[in-house]
Amino acid sequence: MKKRALFSLTDKTGCVEFARRLADLGYEIVSTGGTARVLREGGLTVLDVSDVTGYPECLDGRVKTLHPNIHAGLLALRENPEHMATLEQLNINTVDLVAVNLYPFKATVTKPGVTLEDAIENIDIGGPSMLRAAAKNYGGVVVVCDPADYDRIAEGLEQGTLTREDQLRLAYKTFNHTANYDAMISTWLRETLEEDPFPDTLTVTYERVQSMRYGENPHQKAAFYKEPFATAGTLSEARQLHGKELSFNNINDTAAALDLLKEFGTETPAAVGLKHTNACGVGTGATLLEAYTRAYDADPVSIFGGIVAVNREVDEATAKKMSEIFLEIIIAPSFSEEALAVLTAKKYLRLLTLDGIADAYQPGRFDMKKIAGGLLVQDQNIGFYNRDELKCVTKRQPTEEEMAALDFAWRVVKHTKSNAIVLAAHDGKYLSTTGVGPGQTNRITALDLAARYAGEKAKGSVLASDAFFPFDDCVKAAAEAGITAIIQPGGSIRDEDSIRACDEAGIAMVFCGMRHFKH
Repeated sequence: MKKRALFSLTDKTGCVEFARRLADLGYEIVSTGGTARVLREGGLTVLDVSDVTGYPECLDGRVKTLHPNIHAGLLALRENPEHMATLEQLNINTVDLVAVNLYPFKATVTKPGVTLEDAIENIDIGGPSMLRAAAKNYGGVVVVCDPADYDRIAEGLEQGTLTREDQLRLAYKTFNHTANYDAMISTWLRETLEEDPFPDTLTVTYERVQSMRYGENPHQKAAFYKEPFATAGTLSEARQLHGKELSFNNINDTAAALDLLKEFGTETPAAVGLKHTNACGVGTGATLLEAYTRAYDADPVSIFGGIVAVNREVDEATAKKMSEIFLEIIIAPSFSEEALAVLTAKKYLRLLTLDGIADAYQPGRFDMKKIAGGLLVQDQNIGFYNRDELKCVTKRQPTEEEMAALDFAWRVVKHTKSNAIVLAAHDGKYLSTTGVGPGQTNRITALDLAARYAGEKAKGSVLASDAFFPFDDCVKAAAEAGITAIIQPGGSIRDEDSIRACDEAGIAMVFCGMRHFKH
């Protein structure tokens, strides 16, 4: 039997040179329509698939390679005499190498206005079938799903150094490729049909953006992956302008900063300073410089070595202020030329730009937490209270300015690790945090920590708590710190104790009925 290589390619990059090297090794080249034309134009002799199957391509090309003359040639075990005798009896030639890449499903469904019909037509059937058959029979068939492997495979065949283990690795790559392809189709159909987001079996796929030097700690290996769809406005779409390569912790922290920044939209300049996924300072202002200054002043100690995310182009004045301290990352929609001149003078500072930086995430995104032996999956926390449903439970109502500050603090506490307390202040029109108490094992300690960070700024501030007060000790501590208004979910069996303590201290307190645990 002749050695035979079958080509069926959507991406025809490098295929002519690869096929020529195979032909020089004695392979007979078999191909489907469009690929066959390209190979012939490259000077190669090509046998059409229809000549192998005895049937023309039909159903608008839907059926080309789905035939025993192809799949028996792929699946026959070369070391099995009965298999080889059957091929000889049926006059079927082996297929010894398959070079296939698939219809561009992802490229199709990410086009604006794509129809269901267009999407379905770009689901490849014959390609995955050939790839899977060849990968299953990896000992007898070299399977190639990535043009980047052409040179390495051709060289291995030419030098006789392509081992069975090499072919097994190609098979693994192929099964990974077809699994990713099927998962993309499943994901897109689930989202299109708005099916149950939590089916009995959940198949998801991600695409590697970069390998990393290490993970959360130097002894851990890591990589960064992105979702195949609906990634606009997420960190995976950011462009790095300057600085060192992003680390695992950089990406984790910057993603948290973006999540918080999106709470403030684009109407007012806003700046988020963040460290270890918790805000250390958040501010708004008439200008970006004012917003950043408020965020910085909220906690000038913790922001050192932190991440800053802003919803406006960074101008020269803001850049100069930012350059006064060491920051790991600044992410913004853009930087002025003057700002870049200032900030790129800092060799290690990473500068990122992101279109749609403050736009709300598209619905349907999952929040996933990997645990040993399983995966926790939930909707992303995009909920926010309805102001009309807020319930003031104290004798004193919050003032309009206090209510604006409570709203601001609630947006920040939502993105702060539990147990969480956030203090914030209103200075007439614009807002800032004054103290953040994140990630404590009891609420009173979180409040004490926030008040300690705030110092004198706690006086006149408002307080947001991500969950209810189990005791009135938090209210008493708030009164001692000078807090004037509180927002919390309510729902404790001891709510009346906290309400009574607020009334005694003249503190306004509203219940929003929504908890925001973040673990």
